[in-house]
Amino acid sequence: MNVSEAVSTRRSVRGFLDKPVDMGLLQALLRKASAAPSGGNIQPWHIHVVSGNRLTELKRVMTAKVIDQPAGEGSEYDIYPRTLDDPYRARTFQIGEALYTCLGIPREDKAARAQWFARNFQCFGAPVALFCYVDRAHGPPQWSDLGMYLQTLMLLLREEGLDSCAQECWALYPRTLETFLQVPPAHMLFTGMSIGWKDEEEPANGLVAQRAPLSEFVRFHQ
Repeated sequence: MNVSEAVSTRRSVRGFLDKPVDMGLLQALLRKASAAPSGGNIQPWHIHVVSGNRLTELKRVMTAKVIDQPAGEGSEYDIYPRTLDDPYRARTFQIGEALYTCLGIPREDKAARAQWFARNFQCFGAPVALFCYVDRAHGPPQWSDLGMYLQTLMLLLREEGLDSCAQECWALYPRTLETFLQVPPAHMLFTGMSIGWKDEEEPANGLVAQRAPLSEFVRFHQ
């Protein structure tokens, strides 16, 4: 698979097979991804990988937590801007409606939508969960470096036939994860990610996000 194929086939997969991921392979990919660029070669990413019995335990913890605190504990950063104007608001609304259309869940069925959203915290059945942290003393440039590491990893996963789903929704439960992972107080949770083998039978995996045309976001100066 070349880079273009990896980019074009990368999806936010929301349904995984009950099939293990070779941890030796994953370790190699995590190492390869560290070649991602970062300003001043700071390499600000702190990665926690959870699998096996520990992931089973985390899913159990989150089942109870989502019931007890369905709105979360309060994220430590704004996942989306507090005021989201168009075209950005329209784009996020469109992808949400497209997902629930794939699932056959109408807008008025709030309970079913909430139940589906809770599957995020079961990693959509994935055998591996990854959590990315950043030093609290770091700023926006280092946060952008995290994105470059994660994107590099997601493309390397595709090269091996694996899939992933980056999930900022985990930022809603920072204290639970800090305790579970024994994260030092100096580190702040950015995002989670599910990793595994795509379930082709899952309706949600039929979703293909629409992208804005080049003319909407590129200006050529000649």
